[in-house]
Amino acid sequence: MYQALYRKWRPKTFDDVVGQEHITETLKRQAASGRLSHAYLFTGTRGTGKTTCAKILARAVNCQNPQGGNPCNACPACLGIENGSILDVLELDAASNNGVDQVRALRDEAVYTPAAVARRVYIVDEVHMLSVAAFNALLKILEEPPPHLLFILATTELHKVPATIKSRCQQFAFKRILPIQIAQRLQYVAERESIPLTKEGAALLARLADGGMRDALSLLDQCAGGGGAVDEQDILDTLGLAGNVETAALMERLAVRDTAAALETLARLYSGGKDVGSVLGELSSLARDLLLRKTAPQGGAALMAGGYDEATLRRLGELLSAQRLLQMLTQLQKASADLPRSANRRTGAELCLIRLSDEGLDESFAGLSARIARLEERLAKGIPPSAEPKSISKAEPEKARPAPAKAEGADGLPPWEEELPPPPDDAPAEEAEYVFDEPEPAPGPEPPPSAPQPAAVQAAPPAQGGDSSFWPSFAAGLRGKAPPTVMPYLNNPAKVTGVWNNGTLTLWVDSEFTRSVLNKPAVLEKLAQAAASSFGGEPRVSVVTGTPPPSKPAQPAAAEKDPLDDLMSSFGGLDNITFQ
Repeated sequence: MYQALYRKWRPKTFDDVVGQEHITETLKRQAASGRLSHAYLFTGTRGTGKTTCAKILARAVNCQNPQGGNPCNACPACLGIENGSILDVLELDAASNNGVDQVRALRDEAVYTPAAVARRVYIVDEVHMLSVAAFNALLKILEEPPPHLLFILATTELHKVPATIKSRCQQFAFKRILPIQIAQRLQYVAERESIPLTKEGAALLARLADGGMRDALSLLDQCAGGGGAVDEQDILDTLGLAGNVETAALMERLAVRDTAAALETLARLYSGGKDVGSVLGELSSLARDLLLRKTAPQGGAALMAGGYDEATLRRLGELLSAQRLLQMLTQLQKASADLPRSANRRTGAELCLIRLSDEGLDESFAGLSARIARLEERLAKGIPPSAEPKSISKAEPEKARPAPAKAEGADGLPPWEEELPPPPDDAPAEEAEYVFDEPEPAPGPEPPPSAPQPAAVQAAPPAQGGDSSFWPSFAAGLRGKAPPTVMPYLNNPAKVTGVWNNGTLTLWVDSEFTRSVLNKPAVLEKLAQAAASSFGGEPRVSVVTGTPPPSKPAQPAAAEKDPLDDLMSSFGGLDNITFQ
């Protein structure tokens, strides 16, 4: 009967355990000298050797011919413990025996001396699954154990083990096994099993195992079923993975924001039998490596998963900023977590790729940070931000738009996007004049030619500087109406000052960066709606970089002057008017 590789090649001695020398050497010395604790707590991720070392230790403390702390695996005690015929060594699964009754029965049985070996050993796997009452029952025997009793507890979630249990055990933390050590062990096993495993295939399996030797042997067992050579391409096809070349190409399409090409690549991989969850996982791993390489270029090399050549990493790193990589990694992690609950896994993956190729569709804080970083990069290169259309009144859209035939400005912006320069501070304010209906003149003599004619007077413009006193309360009233991302700018008088002047709300900002944040259709539309509610009409909103001109009050002289006096003076006084 065929036996799985991870069971067949489970280490028999401490020397066979790979990657945990800091633990196996200590256990060997304790077993050889007899200075053993009554309870051990093994912690670490799956497949790193916790249960294996527990079984080796159980044989080592009962071996009749120990070999420097290692069991001989040939005496009756070692053979009986190995095949399970000696009941003094018992392995329990706390996931299925987590009740207080099972622990009480174990505690009552533990007081009896062993029948066939020197020590009674209880191996409790996944001990964090015990209930609170079961932990309390176990605590009593851990406090005062009989001399012949040895407990070995193993868990993958140390934070769930009570502190009272941990304080009564010697704790050993099993670390993830390095990929190079896993690859060497895989080649060793493949050579003795006559499996044609290539060096590249072993390295790929070692990366996929994520530090677990058991996972690596299980993957090798799965890929060796075909009978042919187990190389890198064969492993990718068997496990439904895209591979480094395809993943790097997909990342490059996302980096240049080619949404169509990215979706076509995903469709091709999906049609070829690749799992969309694995594709997102590979993208996440690559994004992590690129982020580490960009944020920690010196010490981050040892943290990277590997598998990509330097030229590929350099090319992708030049296309992606740290903020964009952070946004992509956040989206990939979220999409991978939501994929098992998705009604359609392919659609969920496609939505993720669409957000990755256009960070403008990502409404999270990471997406906003990526968009701001892109604007800063464009400004640093001297490229102006892309023009954003101003807010146009919904009541008369055609009337608000300029004539199509009007030529664009010199800077490439549409005419309605061009901003007028602020008027100089020293420009004199025009005096207000008034228009009133003239009565039809009665027939009479013509006025002299030299008499001045009454001028057609226009409505007085507001003061040149406009009114800015309303702005603090106006900006505070925008909370809940304007997007929350721009409220810190609108409420900061050092960055934004609003001026109302002749039906136009002008936002004077401190920098081009602040202007790029506020000069967006969604923001301008909300500001226009709020201004219409406060001032009436159909106001226009503009954003200008610079310092607002000082407010100048309108000249009151023209407003206080009697219009009849102007009319009389234009005719040279009342004496020159003839009445009939």
